[in-house]
Amino acid sequence: MQRPIMHDYATAHEDFRWDIPDTFNFATDVVDHWARDPDKLALIWCNETGDERRLTYADISRQSQQFANLLASQGVTKGDTVIVMLPRIPAWQVAMVGCLRMGAIPIPGVTMLTEGDLKYRVEHAKVSAVITTHDNRHKFEQLGDFKARISVGANNNPAWTDFETALAGQSEHFAAPIINAEDPAILYYTSGSTGKPKGVLHASRAIFTWRVSAWYWLDLYDTDTIWCSADTGWSKSGTSVLFGPWSCGATALHYDGPFDAAKRLELIERYGVSVFCAAATELRHLITLDASGRDLSKLRLTVSAGESVNPEIVTRWRDMTGGGPLLDGYGQTETLMTILNYPALPVKPGAMGKPQPGVDAAIIDEDDRFAQIDEPGRLVIKLPNPQLMLEYLSDPEQTAASRITVDGDEWFLTGDEARMDADGYLFYEGRADDVINSSGYRIGPMEVENALMEHDAVRECAAVASPDAERGEVVKAFVILNDGFAGDDTLVKDLQDFAKRITAPYKYPRKVEFVAELPKTVSGKIQRRKLKDKEFGR
Repeated sequence: MQRPIMHDYATAHEDFRWDIPDTFNFATDVVDHWARDPDKLALIWCNETGDERRLTYADISRQSQQFANLLASQGVTKGDTVIVMLPRIPAWQVAMVGCLRMGAIPIPGVTMLTEGDLKYRVEHAKVSAVITTHDNRHKFEQLGDFKARISVGANNNPAWTDFETALAGQSEHFAAPIINAEDPAILYYTSGSTGKPKGVLHASRAIFTWRVSAWYWLDLYDTDTIWCSADTGWSKSGTSVLFGPWSCGATALHYDGPFDAAKRLELIERYGVSVFCAAATELRHLITLDASGRDLSKLRLTVSAGESVNPEIVTRWRDMTGGGPLLDGYGQTETLMTILNYPALPVKPGAMGKPQPGVDAAIIDEDDRFAQIDEPGRLVIKLPNPQLMLEYLSDPEQTAASRITVDGDEWFLTGDEARMDADGYLFYEGRADDVINSSGYRIGPMEVENALMEHDAVRECAAVASPDAERGEVVKAFVILNDGFAGDDTLVKDLQDFAKRITAPYKYPRKVEFVAELPKTVSGKIQRRKLKDKEFGR
């Protein structure tokens, strides 16, 4: 499939046809393709202390073959699952591509995951191998036997294989197996409103399709340098850090360091970033800076996803950077990017945009009928669509529940509510469930509630989204205490610290309110929506 150009949206959407190959291996069909040019730059990596590495596609090809051989030497085979829990370092790209090359299924994870988070993933996905940093090895020590335990960084534990040393001893040639389009290829975990995180299993064909948003939304060419600040554990890193940019032959900038608004502008200038992708939370900080001394002339496009970008940010960012557009986009772990704004499409303030070429979207009402213009309802994606996941891992009931038939056609229920105007633009109305979206992180309320319920002071609790000027939403916990505990600031801090230890720290409740009762249905189910409506003044 050649890289097309969108001259106008209507024609591009109407003329688009999916052309999915029977077999597809991202490593051999994409990375190795660009590696034919030994000088073509794939990755620029830097960190907060000023270290820098530049890797060509040939470097990534060679090292990913070595990594595949390393996994194979320890018994990992096609179809095995591998947790890849690494920060923004080159080993992440090498490990991800190496897994895909041999047909192992990578499970990307943020380094903030706790032992409890990892225990669930290891058991649920029957994990065969893990690669992580020296500082995170302890989280896996009690999680059973693995075919391979690989440590990046200083390694003084014989139970772990040292990444750098072992890689150097492997052959630079790996005989990749055939990867069929429907073969499982990558597994992401995403928060839901009930129970544990859902395992979203994608086929190889999905990785192939994610280049399309890189064509039309990111507008990438092989001369571009793109910087997406998404964490390596997010599915967003798939479309804008790894699969999208490299499918287009672009160079990806990867920065390993804490968020610092001024540093963001410095790096955009230093590396001549032409396409920048960041969450709205980051952009809210960036627009407060004085950029008059910065040369941002190479920045021609900025995109954002994960949370809504309000019109003020769009206007101020455009003025600050010299006129380049800021295009909002919508996607999910189950589909990746689907509703987008495009350089060739006029932007409507507050709109998610229009369906990507290859995607048909609609709004359905409570009676499972197509909604009227501007009528809020459930956002659905028409099936079949090769971007869609294979399944929720080991959960056929939830997989089936995500489909609905309307007028004889099957549609995927996104779980989000939206409305469509007369021009076909879609506007986000909120989650149909109770998932909290904080700074682009999707947090399931039960994950927070389950953590808090382990504390001796908590009799009952509910977690909901609460508005926040910086993060869009934050987690707020409404807590009923057991007898003998006082609801004061000291206990609030204790509950917050406790939650950070039980589950990933970004999920802790930034707000806590002690209450005497929680709203419930007649059957005893907590009505989180009433609590959320109260927070948002509805």
